[in-house]
Amino acid sequence: MTDFDPFTDRLDGPMYVVTAASGGERAGCLVGFASQCSIDPPRFVVCLSVANRTYRIARASEHLTVHLLSEKDRALAELFGGETTDQVDKFARVAWSAGRAGSPVLDQVSTWFTGRIEGRIEGGDHVGFLLTPEEVCPPLQGPRPALLRYRDMQDLDPGHPA
Repeated sequence: MTDFDPFTDRLDGPMYVVTAASGGERAGCLVGFASQCSIDPPRFVVCLSVANRTYRIARASEHLTVHLLSEKDRALAELFGGETTDQVDKFARVAWSAGRAGSPVLDQVSTWFTGRIEGRIEGGDHVGFLLTPEEVCPPLQGPRPALLRYRDMQDLDPGHPA
């Protein structure tokens, strides 16, 4: 337990899958540390574990794709949060297409954006990637699905070592 736990234990943010591609390689991982950080200009920050293969690919990437997961995406979260790309080709198990600069867009996720990496922010065991949205999913039709939350994935360790 840390002195920060009384605050962080109350957080229950949405879960994301972040994908990257560079040099003919692609990777993706489950992420729980992410947020919009500016309205004008629009900016979003996503934090990747430095122990993560996705981080290593993202360092050489120009773009990342951020997928917002709904409750129906739990199996996808388990794949991207429970398997390491060093041992498993996660993309062989899901339908996807190449987005901006080749960054993989997962077909089953309806809410996503691809952002150009504007900067990196050192943050201890994670690095924040500051993104400018360049390609965004089409508007949702019908009611918004319930989001997959951190509490739903407590049996996994988002960001390590996928």
